[in-house]
Formats: sequence, structure tokens, C-alpha cells
Amino acid sequence: MSSEIRVNAPFAHKLNLPPGFQQVRLREVGDSFAFAKNEAAELGAATLVHVGRFDLAEFAVVLEPDEPLSLARRSFYAGMCALGDALAAHAPPEKPITFVWPDTILVDGGIVGGGRLAWAEAAGDARPDWLVFGAMIRTVAMREGAAGLNPLAAALDEEGFDELQSGELAENFSRHLLSQVDTWQEKGFVAIARAYLSRLSGRQGMSFGLADNGDLLIRTASDGPVDRRSLVACLAGVPGWLDPSTGGPR
Repeated sequence: MSSEIRVNAPFAHKLNLPPGFQQVRLREVGDSFAFAKNEAAELGAATLVHVGRFDLAEFAVVLEPDEPLSLARRSFYAGMCALGDALAAHAPPEKPITFVWPDTILVDGGIVGGGRLAWAEAAGDARPDWLVFGAMIRTVAMREGAAGLNPLAAALDEEGFDELQSGELAENFSRHLLSQVDTWQEKGFVAIARAYLSRLSGRQGMSFGLADNGDLLIRTASDGPVDRRSLVACLAGVPGWLDPSTGGPR
């Protein structure tokens, strides 16, 4: 059975999480990603930290990998696939859900949010004590006085998601994350990479792959040179979907 801890969140909705998960509920002013990072060692694996907001689905999950850090960071892709699948389960028919590498999620070409990853420092390439995958998705458009300033922004309510609540998305994410973990164990990371790349938006004529450590490999011709982009460098910086001035999606 799942359990829960409330951190100054008396009115937040209790989530229906899969067995083995523990929920931590924060008030609207909380920061799930920061809280999960700070408390990861005490919270333990499969703890999902959720912020009770109506305009954003904001949550983070603690993971405890059994691989060295250079490989464990690939868990980010499993989290992104789970987030994409959770959205797809509620999307209107033929509504495209795509990724901009590595962390941004688009619905019909508009930015709704994305994912990010933090990790415990490990000596050399040792196994990290924890990882934290965080997600933020804009569920309701809040555009008063700013209409048209960011034409690339989108929100689930504008895209026909039928009033999908933030807690419901967090619940579905947790189930799809378990499915991704099962797939990884049964078929290897190649299956996760294939699922992620199937949603990756790109230019015509380009082909994409993922290296063993999660770096993106881009080839513009079958016999041309490979452009390699560092996953670690991107994850260590500001997410491509995040507006630092507001703390929400761009």
C-alpha cells in the first residue's frame, strides 16, 4: 500500500499511487523538486513529492539506481517517457506530444513544461545514493495582460485535455514510470531509448540516437559525421522549458 506525509498541506488531494509509493504533499508555495533533492536521503526510493496547484502539475520522484552514475542518469529518459505516456493517455485523438531534447515537452507544438534530473554526488563513477526526477506541466493558461507575448507557450486546458487535474497526471505518471522500469529490466535501455526518440522532434533529414551514457547522437547523412551533445551538461544547466524569472514553464 502507498503511504503519505503531509508538509503543511491540509487541503491537498491524497493521490492514488501504485503499491510501494509514498506521497509527500506540499502547499501551493512549495517546490517539489527542491524538497525532494534536499530530503532524498531520508525519503527513500519511490517517494513522490506533489505540490497542490491548479495551474501546474508539479511533482518529483526519488529514485535509487543500481548503476554507476554515468549510466544511472539515463533514468531521466525513463521519466520523460513516463511523462509523455501519461499525457498521451488523456490527449485528444491525434494530438501530438513531442520532446525537444532533452527535457522540453510540446503539445501540438506548444511548450507545456518538461522534466529535470538531480543526483547525489558519487566518488568517481560510483553508484549515486539517489536521483530525483522532477516534472512540471502547465495545466491552465494564466495569460491575463500577457496574451501573445509567448506564442510558443501552451496549456493543457487550451489543448483539449478535458480538465485534467494535476494530481491525476501525477498518479498516471507514477504508473507509467513503473511500466518504464519494467521495460528497462526486461528489454534493456535500448527499449527506453527507442520510446524516447519516437517522440523527439527534429529537422527533416536528421537521424537521432542515444549513446551508452545518454548523450544525444545526431547524424545528418547516412555516412556523415556524428554530432554528439552531452546529457550531463544539459541536465546540469537551466532546463530548456523553465523560465527562471517565474519558476514555471516558458
